[in-house]
Amino acid sequence: MEPLKHECGIAQVRLLKPLSYYQEKYGTWRHGLNKLYLLMEKQHNRGQDGAGITCIKTDSQIGSEYIFRERALGSSAITEIFNRAGLQIQQSEAEGEDLILRPFAGNMYMGHLRYSTTGRHGIQYLHPLVRRDNYRARSLSLCGNFNLTNAQEVFEQISAKGQYPRSTSDTYILLEQLGHRLDREVEKLYVRGKEEGFRGLELTRYIEQRVDMAYILKECAPSWDGGYVICCMNGSGEQFAMRDPWGIRPAFYYYDDEILVVASERPVIQTAMNVLVDDVHELLPGEAILVNQNNEIRVEQILQPRPNVSKCSFERIYFSRGSDKDIYEERKHLGYNLVPAILKACDNDLQHSVVSFIPNTAEVAYYGMLHGFDDYLNAEKARAIAGLAKCGALTEDNIADILKLRVRSEKVAIKDIKLRTFITENSSRNDMAAHVYDVTYGIINDGVDNLVVIDDSIVRGTTLKNSIIKILSRLRPKKLIIVSSSPQVRYPDFYGIDMSHMQEFIAFKAAIALLEERGMADVIDGVYRDCKAAENVPASELGENFVKRIYAPFSDEEISRKICQLVTDKESTVPVECIFQTLDGLHEACPNHTGDWYFSGNYPTPGGLKQLFKTFVQYYESR
Repeated sequence: MEPLKHECGIAQVRLLKPLSYYQEKYGTWRHGLNKLYLLMEKQHNRGQDGAGITCIKTDSQIGSEYIFRERALGSSAITEIFNRAGLQIQQSEAEGEDLILRPFAGNMYMGHLRYSTTGRHGIQYLHPLVRRDNYRARSLSLCGNFNLTNAQEVFEQISAKGQYPRSTSDTYILLEQLGHRLDREVEKLYVRGKEEGFRGLELTRYIEQRVDMAYILKECAPSWDGGYVICCMNGSGEQFAMRDPWGIRPAFYYYDDEILVVASERPVIQTAMNVLVDDVHELLPGEAILVNQNNEIRVEQILQPRPNVSKCSFERIYFSRGSDKDIYEERKHLGYNLVPAILKACDNDLQHSVVSFIPNTAEVAYYGMLHGFDDYLNAEKARAIAGLAKCGALTEDNIADILKLRVRSEKVAIKDIKLRTFITENSSRNDMAAHVYDVTYGIINDGVDNLVVIDDSIVRGTTLKNSIIKILSRLRPKKLIIVSSSPQVRYPDFYGIDMSHMQEFIAFKAAIALLEERGMADVIDGVYRDCKAAENVPASELGENFVKRIYAPFSDEEISRKICQLVTDKESTVPVECIFQTLDGLHEACPNHTGDWYFSGNYPTPGGLKQLFKTFVQYYESR
């Protein structure tokens, strides 16, 4: 109901043949650039703040440019950067330049879609970043989908070695850390090459052929805490994409004898490359896929997977495209699991209940919910028919009556997308928000029918309070039942999702309100004292999650009831009930993605817990 800001998206393309090969086979040397565009456009849901691309050509002539980059801000950034690249190419072609000199005529491409989770905006924060050097092997371009929770610690580590990073941004810090290790590796190879008798250009080629990005990753990656997929290319033809050892952020890849592609989502690759699901492979926790100057591809374990591998469950519930075959089934399962709780809320009276969803990301969970109701009704019909048969009262008419039982599913809310563009003035925003959805009148019997509406998540509750409940109440149902296919969001995320301020969470507000109402405010004070005392404790030494005490005195049902009170207008005459997915239901539906820290507070990395304590201290001190 209140759209979360999406995570960043990454894309890599590596052409494994000369450009002339693609010109002959596909009618254009821009095959790689075109694939990059498709991979990025299909991931546009993952970032609306801006986008960027880098191209590196490894066959460039000395004295000519070999790194090309374009970046742009805004939701139309993908179109803008590819238009700019196209204009440069057209100008070069008009001037008759050879292919080897044309901009973006390379064999290595990398793209990024950015959503800021730090509040930092501006062209300088857009990926990919570039670190240039007169030696191609020491030039780097980097992008990623990541948040490092210990960026300050890594900053201090590299500063202590004499480096002078221009920014404390985790992206700049990573670029400088990797660049520093690359410099040391090149220097080592320089000495070794000279000892072996190489000089001049031969020495440069010797170095370029022996740079090993896996070694550099193994030197740097052990210091990283957070969720990440990091992509990097150097000027001489080495590239990698690496996934964090907890498996928090996702990455997938496909390659054949012509091309290698990497992206944040599997169906994106399937669509762009027109391949089957089994052709696309998941990059596993701690793995990196690497390509060297000779286009040799290998997957290597850089860091061992952590025992508490925690693949992000929100990817399955909300962020990733529902066209992924596994995600589609998991979202249906989430809806299916909620049926018993919904039946209880409407007193098993499906004859007087209408079920629907709030567009559009909850639609698949809605289909799963309908499937659950069908199974329930089929079992009820079977029992009714068996009962009549047993007493000899089974007739064609009453069989027909029994078979008429069905779930009443309707399209209740329709989003007015055009209207939303005018909601800009703060003073009238809430009033305007109440008209973002149109409702379908005449399908609810006034004061008789229950209305059940499912959504994928209830995070802040603002849209629910200011818009949804008011809009649906116009239909005057007997009872309004709001259903979330995810559990209660109780804890912030520090790994790349825009959920870092816990005071915004409606579940947190509900728990705090309950503590204050019941004279238990000392619990809040105690949590603050313990979080404050942990400020100078190393993250690796932290144990208990003190913030869990905020929720411990209450059942899930108590918090759900309080959420209903907080989001329902006091003047409303329609009873409202909120139903949330359980943690067990989540894990049953998404068994391979156990990262549930948003709901459980079980952070997979020490840095996540450290950041949680810091966030709670900031909340308490600003009350």
